Amino acid sequence: MPDRADQLFKPPFYLRNSMVQTWLASSPVRLAAGNPLSRCSQEVIVRAGEGVHLSGFLTRADGDAPRGLAVLIHGWEGSADAPYMVFTGSALVRAGFDVFRLNLRDHGGNHQLNSGIFMGTLIDETFGAVRNVAEEYNRSDSLYLLGVSLGGNFALRIAALCGKDMIDGLKQVVAVNPPLNPCDATVRLDRNPMIRRHFLGKWKASLRIKQKAFPHIYDFSHIEGADNCMDLTEDLIPRHSDCTSAADYFSRYTLKEGILDRAAVPVTVITAEDDPIIHAEDFRRAKVNGNVRLIMLPYGGHCGYIENLSMRSWLDRKVPELFLAD
Repeated sequence: MPDRADQLFKPPFYLRNSMVQTWLASSPVRLAAGNPLSRCSQEVIVRAGEGVHLSGFLTRADGDAPRGLAVLIHGWEGSADAPYMVFTGSALVRAGFDVFRLNLRDHGGNHQLNSGIFMGTLIDETFGAVRNVAEEYNRSDSLYLLGVSLGGNFALRIAALCGKDMIDGLKQVVAVNPPLNPCDATVRLDRNPMIRRHFLGKWKASLRIKQKAFPHIYDFSHIEGADNCMDLTEDLIPRHSDCTSAADYFSRYTLKEGILDRAAVPVTVITAEDDPIIHAEDFRRAKVNGNVRLIMLPYGGHCGYIENLSMRSWLDRKVPELFLAD
C-alpha cells in the first residue's frame, strides 16, 4: 500500500493545480536569482563503458568527511542544470553530501561526445556512468541515487540490476514521478497541448544539435513534419535502433514484473495522484518487493511539489531527509 504523505506536502490552494506544479518544476523562473551551484561545481566527463562518455557536475560538501555521494539523474530533455536538479542538489550539499549531477547522453549540451542518439533503453551506459562516478569521486563509503521523471525510471532499473552486479556503497535509491509505462506516458503527454509542445520542441532542437555535431551521419530534415512525440518516435526508432516499432522500443524500458520486485537496495518512489503524464494507477498495480516504499501525494503534478511563492520544492527537504535516515 502506498504511504499517504498529505501531512508532509500541502501546497496553498493557488499552487494545487497540477499543470502549475508541472510547469514550475522546470521553469527558469525558479532560477531567476541564479544557479546556487554554478560557482562551486566542477564539470567533468564521465566514462560510461564501451567507449561512451557522459558529462556531469561535481559539487563537494564542506569538510573532509561528507555523509556520502549523491548522484542525481534528470528527466527526458532536462539536464544537470534543471531547477529540480539544482535546488535538490543544493539542499543535499547543505546537508553534508557531495553531489554529482549527471547528464544523460545528448542532454546538457553533450551531444558531441557520442555518435549515437539518446534512447530510453540506454541503461548499460547509465549504470556504468553511476558506477564510475562512485569509484572516482566518492569520498565516503555511502552512495545515494536520485532519479527524476525518466531519470527515475533509470534509477529503478539500476536498483534492480544491483541484484546481479552491485554498485559498491549504494545505500538507497529515490525515484520521483518515474514513468513505469513509457508508452502510456508518451500518449498522455501528447494529449496535453502545452506539455506536447514543450517536449516536442525540445526534442526536435536536440536532434538538430546532434545533426550539426555529426552531419556525416544524420539528416533529421524529416522530423519537421511530426506534430506529436509518438509519431516522431515511430519515425525515428526503426531508422536508428534495432527496435521494429515504437511499441517494441517502449517495451524495452517498461518497468514490468522483474524490475521493482527485484530491487536489491532500499527504494523510495515519490509520485502524485494528479501527475498529468504518469498514471497513478500504474504504481498501485506494480508488483514490488520489501525494499520498495511508495509515497503517493494528492498534489504535486509532474515533479513539482512547489510549496510556496519562493519556488522551493518539498523535495528539497524530503530527499535529504530520506538519505540522512539511512
